[in-house]
Amino acid sequence: MNSIIAAAPLLLAAASEQPPQVHLNPVALLISIIVGVVVLIMLVSAAHVHPFIAIMIASMITGIGSGYGLMNTINSFLDGFGSTTKSVGILVGIGAMLGQTLMVTGATGVLVDTLVDHSSTKWLPWTMALIGSLIGLPMFFDVGLIIMVPVIIMVSKRSKLPIMMIAMPSLAGLSSMQALVPPHPGPTAALKTFSNGSMGITMGIGVLIAIPTVIICGPLFARYATRIVGRGAPDTFDMSSLENRPEGSRRPSFLLSLMCIIFPALLLLITSIATMIDPKLGTSKALGPQILQFVGNPEVALLISLIFSALVLFKVTNFPWKKIQSEAGNSLKPIAGIVFILGAGGGFKTVLIDTGIGDMLTEFVKTSHISVLLIAWVIAAFVRIATGSSTVSAITTAGILEPVAVAMGLNPVGVTLLVLAIGAGSIVFSFVNDAGLWLVKEYFGFSLTEMFKTWTVMQTLLGVVAFIFVMLLSIVLM
Repeated sequence: MNSIIAAAPLLLAAASEQPPQVHLNPVALLISIIVGVVVLIMLVSAAHVHPFIAIMIASMITGIGSGYGLMNTINSFLDGFGSTTKSVGILVGIGAMLGQTLMVTGATGVLVDTLVDHSSTKWLPWTMALIGSLIGLPMFFDVGLIIMVPVIIMVSKRSKLPIMMIAMPSLAGLSSMQALVPPHPGPTAALKTFSNGSMGITMGIGVLIAIPTVIICGPLFARYATRIVGRGAPDTFDMSSLENRPEGSRRPSFLLSLMCIIFPALLLLITSIATMIDPKLGTSKALGPQILQFVGNPEVALLISLIFSALVLFKVTNFPWKKIQSEAGNSLKPIAGIVFILGAGGGFKTVLIDTGIGDMLTEFVKTSHISVLLIAWVIAAFVRIATGSSTVSAITTAGILEPVAVAMGLNPVGVTLLVLAIGAGSIVFSFVNDAGLWLVKEYFGFSLTEMFKTWTVMQTLLGVVAFIFVMLLSIVLM
């Protein structure tokens, strides 16, 4: 009661327009944050309000309730929204266009067919894990799932293997890339929150951690999942529906398809490795290092990859240029909601930082001696379970921990491990408030009970295993 009375003057002062105090009363700040997060959870999971609106409302409640002030709260939110969409929005947009270009020109189909045709029945689960990971590298989960579902079903029918032996490895590959590897929205938004993060290092270490994670949560876990669901594939798709190619067009080669998919990662990794070997290259004004920095900029690297893929695939496949451009443009429509959610998450992040939550957590980390990576994973897991959104989880957690990272003086590798810990926590426990659960359920005809025993367990295992590898790497790298 005394705490509430002590907080009351600050709660009332929120209605005034007087300049707020930064480093507000901890009790008022804590109450407002708890109320804001609870409202966010209820709006998204119970009232089914769009996350963009829910996050904006939660931001207003948190800022105003803490005593930060009416106009200061909205200005902080708008500043964060603008800075987030400025950086992350471009990456998400170009990433979607690249993924669509690869799909419509047949590069994705070639990659899938080649790997499947050269695999024995025994190795098919492992091959599907590799395919899911490669498809998931440049594409968002929803897009990758749409591409993979017909393939998974037809491979299961052709091989006469249970659907779970094919589906779980593929989905583990897609989910791991979604959680751990930029330019996917969650890890990209989290990475952009921290000032000294490196896209190339994050992609490299993210892929490194994803490999053993996919093995454990994909082919190995599929053996357990098959005990739960032992039946074959449903009659949902026909292989002929995978592609509807224009007359006169042809498919690209396997090597070209693979090059187009991994090209962005190569550009970013080359720049990161070069600057790690010679840090002066990252700040030099000479023409050579400037070109290296330019090509290694994430937005530029993705743009170069998109242009390269579109031009080369157009030339090689004879696929109509207008059709490529039209399909690439259409890919932007479904991601508009993602960009707004990311922007709102950035706004919420800025409100949290400006009201002083970061300072509170920084002090807690310093005095408790608990690993900041563990704190990141727990917060991300909590927000994920509460909202059902890995993207909201990642960007909210990153915003809360940004001042902690600054206070700890984390280098780019430390920031990468922090981002990956957040990504691991942001994917655990897919439940009924996660759209991904319903997509998988409806595509494969699983019951809700079967989904909880297989998909939900796999997602949780993925988050736990990935975090274990993050902690192991932190012993060596931090």
